[in-house]
Amino acid sequence: MRYFIELSYNGKNFHGWQYQPNAVSVQETIENSLVILLKKKIKILGAGRTDTGVHAKQMFAHFDFKESFDTQNLSFKLNSFLGKDIRIINILKVKSDSHARFDAKSREYQYVITQKKDVYNFDTKYFFSKKLDFDEIDKAIKIIKKTKNFKSFCRTKTDVTNYNCKIFDFEYTMYNSDIVFTIRANRFLRNMVRSIIGTILDVGLLKTSIKDFSDIIKKTNRIYAGPSAPAHALFLTKIEYPETIFIND
Repeated sequence: MRYFIELSYNGKNFHGWQYQPNAVSVQETIENSLVILLKKKIKILGAGRTDTGVHAKQMFAHFDFKESFDTQNLSFKLNSFLGKDIRIINILKVKSDSHARFDAKSREYQYVITQKKDVYNFDTKYFFSKKLDFDEIDKAIKIIKKTKNFKSFCRTKTDVTNYNCKIFDFEYTMYNSDIVFTIRANRFLRNMVRSIIGTILDVGLLKTSIKDFSDIIKKTNRIYAGPSAPAHALFLTKIEYPETIFIND
């Protein structure tokens, strides 16, 4: 039987989602707890990979286990084992060929900027007090929505061969002194969101013109884009799947 784990985590104390040989990852932490509780070696596969320090309000991973168990009881026990940084939201039965990564229809990220020093949420917001030109930012977002090839915003030295992504939505909202960028797409490349945000902030500062921004995309080379925005303000917020993959008892 295949199961999906729905979870959230604070990424501050983890070196990303994926297993690291000499560092603590979210994947390894959950696998170690599952081994103790299910008394068998368990391998989980996530819907994607978040980098060091990035958070997730909603993440999914799948694993296989032949014996039946009470999913609610396992969720409760996992939450007791995992400590304060990881929360198991749900464990769901899915069809045997379902895949946490490949069956995802869309993924959504949010990047949170505060323009007022916030001593309570400093670990989850990027303090950026410089004045931004939002008319220019609006123009840059319109360009991103029409873009297909995101090689200019992808981390170099990866094994990626396909740089095309379909952007479903990209917008920002303002709450008092906070600016929350939300971007939803069918897939994301390594470091893509942070690179886009960092470059758009340069546009908002008028350091990068809209023409230059368009040229950066056309050059399909990461060296021309702006610096990556810090990881601690990035959240994976939502992953969508077809309802047909879930099994309802």
